[in-house]
Amino acid sequence: MKTVLSLDEIKKLVNVPALVQEIEAGFVMYSEGRVNVPPVGFLHFDEPSGDVHIKYGAVTGDDYYVLKMASAFYSNPDLGLPVSNGLILVLNQKNGQLERILIDECWLTDMRTAAAGAVAARHLAPKVVKSIGIVGTGVQARLQLEMLREVVDCRRCLVWGRNADKVREMISDLSQVKSIRNWGIDVTAAKDMDQLTEQCNLIVTTTPAKSPLVFAGQVKAGTHITAMGSDDHGKQELDSALLGRADLVVADSISQCVDHGECCAAVRDGAIKTDDIIELGNVIGNTATGRTSDEQITVADLTGVAVQDIQIAKMVDKAYRHANRDQS
Repeated sequence: MKTVLSLDEIKKLVNVPALVQEIEAGFVMYSEGRVNVPPVGFLHFDEPSGDVHIKYGAVTGDDYYVLKMASAFYSNPDLGLPVSNGLILVLNQKNGQLERILIDECWLTDMRTAAAGAVAARHLAPKVVKSIGIVGTGVQARLQLEMLREVVDCRRCLVWGRNADKVREMISDLSQVKSIRNWGIDVTAAKDMDQLTEQCNLIVTTTPAKSPLVFAGQVKAGTHITAMGSDDHGKQELDSALLGRADLVVADSISQCVDHGECCAAVRDGAIKTDDIIELGNVIGNTATGRTSDEQITVADLTGVAVQDIQIAKMVDKAYRHANRDQS
């Protein structure tokens, strides 16, 4: 019998430390070819500006397959509404019957995205992270920092955003987050991008920018950058020459990243070739070589893969069934 779960119910069923492990395992399965992931569906709106992403897929041999819809309408804050919304459908892989409707309002997407950033940092960041740099001030910017606590031992963070008021608001909001307070990390505003790239050797970009924010000449040796924002055609946060300068370019999905990630622009501009890119799942699974020196520049291009939605939906479903002893 299908069950509809609300956001409040869903939040009680997600274990954050375990989520990082599940997303990590999902990337390995994807790179091993054990996940059927069709191309992403995109729906764009101009007035008002918005986009909808549809991602779906199935792990071979699993009980369920998953279909996820996530939207972002960028002028919603002016209406007193959240930017993001969405839901996930969990369906039986043996008979196609709908099992769960997860009305998560995009929270599960936000969480699995943040967990992916933590996975990338775990495998690609230098051994000693002196300072974390967060580019952007939205929901994902905040969650990336919160999730990095699971994998990084660091006590300093710089935040850069185009709107100084939003930077101050983000820093104030983070000071009220229990996990951030317990971490004891000092979060301050970067005066400009040059300061952030000079002082931070783990940088996460989280914006919907359509032109580069971080350039090759700004990044020093030993830096890892995780680029989260280029999840659609036309978006770009990193200068193509930066990927060309990097010692290692890692994608969550090579096919997706050369279609609409940071790698798309870099390949188009001739800065890198598709053959230069390796997949995160292969780095995790030790079938590809990751960072070998703290002097290397590494870039992770994360566009978001349906296996992440599958993994977090399975976590919710399993926890729900355990709590309700529902074995159906």
